[in-house]
Amino acid sequence: MMRATRILALAAAFGALCGAAHAAGPFTLTSPSFKDGAMMPLKFAGSTATNPNCVGGGQSPALAWTDIPDGTKSLAVMMIDPEGRGGLGVTHWVAYGVAPTVAGFAEGEVSKPSPKYVGGKNQGGFGWFTGPCTPPGTSLHHYTFVVIATDLATDALPPGLTRDELLAKLDGHAKGSAGIVGLFKHP
Repeated sequence: MMRATRILALAAAFGALCGAAHAAGPFTLTSPSFKDGAMMPLKFAGSTATNPNCVGGGQSPALAWTDIPDGTKSLAVMMIDPEGRGGLGVTHWVAYGVAPTVAGFAEGEVSKPSPKYVGGKNQGGFGWFTGPCTPPGTSLHHYTFVVIATDLATDALPPGLTRDELLAKLDGHAKGSAGIVGLFKHP
């Protein structure tokens, strides 16, 4: 009788472990501001008075991530336009040192410096999000948002790293990534 009880207890424990292992999903990035692969609203385009290509509201979209990999000590987030500058690409946002307890950013939150992340340097040299500024008559651009889980402490990297510098520092420290794409074209 004692042996049957132990077997049942072990089976229940194994079942609970298996259930827990399947409860967590894949590392995922989403935005309540736009659907993956869909057009981003004009309010998320750049807003620079001196640049006639920046015709939007200059607001950052909301981002949310779930199921970060075990052992994550910080996150990095960026937005890249691979079609920008005639195919050479434009980096619109570089952020890192995001605590693993942060599950995303609210709409407009990263359109300015935030205490939730260390600001890197985007194409314009800013440490915060700047939206699309596509010239009229250009094709559709694919704005790629990526969140990277790392094993680096939140204060491990200095502020002001460019995308390439950040990626070099993350080499060997990335635990996984998730991404979405927002589309935009000059209206």
